[in-house]
Amino acid sequence: MVEVGNPERDIRRLRWRLAFAASAVIALFGVIVARFVWLQVYQHDEFHAQAEDNRIAVVPVPPARGLIYDRNGVLLAENVSAYTLELAPRQIKNIEATIDGLAQLIEIGPRERRRFKRLYDDTKNSEWLPLKSKLTDEEVARVAANLYRFEGVDVRARLFRNYPLGDTASHVIGYIGRISPEEKRKLEESGTASQYAGSTHMGKVGVELSYEAILRGEAGFDEVEVSAGGRAVRSLSRSPAHTGSNLMLSIDVRLQKLVEDWYGNRKGALVAIEPATGDVLAFVSKPTYDPNLFIDGIDPQTWQALNEDPAKPLLNRPLRGTYPPGSTYKPFMALAVLETGTRSPQTTIYDPGYFMLGGHRFRDSNPRGNGAVDLKKSIVVSSDTYFYGAAYEMGVDRIHDFMKPWGFGQLTGIDLSNEVTGILPSSEWKMKRYKLKWLPGETPSVGIGQGYNTFTMLQLAQATAILANGGKVIKPHVVKQIHNPSKGSRTPTVVGESYTIPLKPQYLALVKQGMVEVNRVGTGRVAFAGAEYVAAGKTGTAQVIGIKQNERYDARRIAERFRDHSLFMAFAPVDNPKVALALIVENGGFGAQAAAPIARKVFDYVLLGKLPKDTRSPLQGVPELNESEMRDVPEHMEPEPVAPGTAEQGGRN
Repeated sequence: MVEVGNPERDIRRLRWRLAFAASAVIALFGVIVARFVWLQVYQHDEFHAQAEDNRIAVVPVPPARGLIYDRNGVLLAENVSAYTLELAPRQIKNIEATIDGLAQLIEIGPRERRRFKRLYDDTKNSEWLPLKSKLTDEEVARVAANLYRFEGVDVRARLFRNYPLGDTASHVIGYIGRISPEEKRKLEESGTASQYAGSTHMGKVGVELSYEAILRGEAGFDEVEVSAGGRAVRSLSRSPAHTGSNLMLSIDVRLQKLVEDWYGNRKGALVAIEPATGDVLAFVSKPTYDPNLFIDGIDPQTWQALNEDPAKPLLNRPLRGTYPPGSTYKPFMALAVLETGTRSPQTTIYDPGYFMLGGHRFRDSNPRGNGAVDLKKSIVVSSDTYFYGAAYEMGVDRIHDFMKPWGFGQLTGIDLSNEVTGILPSSEWKMKRYKLKWLPGETPSVGIGQGYNTFTMLQLAQATAILANGGKVIKPHVVKQIHNPSKGSRTPTVVGESYTIPLKPQYLALVKQGMVEVNRVGTGRVAFAGAEYVAAGKTGTAQVIGIKQNERYDARRIAERFRDHSLFMAFAPVDNPKVALALIVENGGFGAQAAAPIARKVFDYVLLGKLPKDTRSPLQGVPELNESEMRDVPEHMEPEPVAPGTAEQGGRN
C-alpha cells in the first residue's frame, strides 16, 4: 500500500530550513559588516600609517668623508666613486646559490666569498652587504642586465676611501674599516648611532680615528617612494648630507717618504718637530703597511701575516714603542745636575772607566776611562762614570721630578689616539708597581738612560724640541689645520705654548755647547763632518739584554734581535732651531753608526734642500711641487724593555 505524503508538513519544513539559512546568511553578513566597520572606522589611522610606511621609505644618505692633505697640499686620503655588488641576506632564500649564479656572470673569487661570509656572520641584521667592490663597467653591465633573475641583489654606487701613496705615512694617516658589532653597540650605548646613519665605515687608527668626529660629516636623508619589491621608484624630498671637514697635516710627506726609504729594511722610529710651532714634520715607524688592505675588510691570510710578522709592521713605534734612551738622556741629566745644585759646572771627577758602589762595578762605555771630566766634557765624551755618580748623588726621586715636565714617562698630548706613557721611575712608582722599596744600587743606571727608563721616540723628540726652545713647551701635533668646506673656515689645532720650564740661561748654554761639541769632535763628528750649519746632538746606544760583569759585549756573537739599539737626538741650527728630532734604529749598534747619519740627511734636506747623491727615486709616488705650484688645501706589542739595570749593566754610546 502506497503512503500518501503530507504537503503542508513538507511546506513547513521547507520554510523552516529557508528561515534558518536566511538567518545564518544575515548573521554571517553582519559579522563581515562589523569587521569591515572595525577595520575601516576604528582601525583606520593605524592601518593607514602602515600603508604609508610601506609606500614611503626614509633612506639615510651617508656624507662624503673629509680629505687629508700634507702641509704642502699633497693628497694623502681621498674618496673615489665606484660600483658595488651588494646582497640583502634577508631577501634571499639561498645565499650560496645566489652567489654561484652571480659567479657565472662576473668573477667572484674565494677572497670575496670569505669576506662576505665573515661580514654576514658579524652583521646578520644588515640590510645590504657588499659581495664585490669596485666593479668594472663591463661587470656592472652584465649584472644590471640580469638583476631580474636575482631577488635581493643590487648594484649600488658608493664612495670608497683610498690612500694614493700606499704605505707612506700609514702610521700617521691610519685607515677606516667597517663598523664592527662591538663598535655599533658602543655607538648605540653612547647615543651617537644616529650620527652614522647610512655609514658602514669609521676610523680605526691614526688621524682617521683621532679626527673621526670631524672627518665623518653629517648624514642626510631621502624620502622615497618604493615598490612592493622594495626598490625606489621616485624621490619625494631630500635633506642633503654635509661633507666632513678636510685636514691639513703638519707632516711633510716628501720628508716622510725619504726617511722611510733611508731606513731601508731596518726597524725603528723617527720623529722630527718644528720647535717654534710644535708641527710634527715627520713621524716615521718602520716597517710600514698598506692601509688600503683594511678598507673593504682584510682577508684572514693577510691579517695573519701582518700580525705574525716578527718585524711588527702594525706597531706604531713612535707612539707605542718604548725603549731605554741610553746616552741621549745625558743632556737632560746634565741640566738636572746643574738645576738641582747636585754639582756645579766646574765640578770635576776622575773617570777610570767604571763607577764603584758597594763593591759593585758599573762599567763605562770607555773601559780605559776618560780621565778628569767636568760637566761639559761628560756630554762630549759621554762619560757614563760621571752620570753614574751624579745620579746616585741626586737620587731617583729628584731625577723623576726634574724630568716629568719635559714629558718623559708622560703623555705628550699629541693628536693621535692610543699613546703610551713609558716609564719614568721613582721610588713611589716601584712600590706601586712591584710592592718593593727602591734600592740605591738601582739609581746609577737611571742616570745613563738605562735601568727602568723606557720612553717613546715621540717623548724624546718632544723633550729635544723643548731643549731647543729654551724650556718653552708646545704640544706636538700632526694635524696643522682643519678646513670646514661648508663654512669656509680654517682652524689651527694648536696655538701658543703650554708652559715654560724655568732654566738658568748659563746652564742651558753650557749643555748646548756640549751637544755642539758632540757633533764637532765627539761621537757625532763623522756623521756631521762638513755640515753647512751648526747642529747640537747626542748619540745613544741602548742595551737590549744585560751583560754580566765578566762578559764583553760582542755584536758579532749575538743574534741581531738582541743587539744594541742605535739612537740619536739633535736640533739645528743651534742659534735658531728649525727642526728637532729623535730616532732609533732597532738593533742598529752604536748611535753614531746607524742613527746619526739618518739625522744628518734629515737636517740637510730640511735646512738646505739637499739629498744624498746615492738617493734613487726617493719620492716615487709623491707628486713633485715647485714653489710656484704649491697649492692650498682644496675646498670642496711594544718591544720588550731591557731588564732593570744594576751592577751588571753598563752604558755604551
